[in-house]
Amino acid sequence: MAIMRFYDQPVFRNPWADLEKMRREFDTLFRRAPGDFPPGSGATVFPALNVAEDEHAIYVRAEIPGVKAAELDIAVEGDTLTIKGERRLETGGEKCSYHRREIERGRFSRALTLPTRINPEGVKATSQNGILLITLPKAEEVKPRRIEVKGD
Repeated sequence: MAIMRFYDQPVFRNPWADLEKMRREFDTLFRRAPGDFPPGSGATVFPALNVAEDEHAIYVRAEIPGVKAAELDIAVEGDTLTIKGERRLETGGEKCSYHRREIERGRFSRALTLPTRINPEGVKATSQNGILLITLPKAEEVKPRRIEVKGD
């Protein structure tokens, strides 16, 4: 039997060990039941928003298919816009079993910090074909003003 000193032993590090550890972590993650995830940890945020502005107003477009305008609660408080509501889905009956269920249902709330001060008295909201359009006019003190230069 050959005797080897500790420092003479070849060091072998498995190059796949880190990938195997990551695979085990993913397996553990996906074995969890859907109810085990904390609320709001879904992959998507609802409703999806686009925010744009021009010199007169800020425009917020939200996709809210299946939500009636009367069931929405829109509020502006300070520099925060809040959109609340509930999406209800019809089921296929009690004996219906789903093969795939990707459309979420339930209450939702989305808060957005506005990029500039607005005039809360002039806010308008319309809903058409599942698209909510909120027009938030800018406050007069933040609108650009043309300054005339007097000279010779």
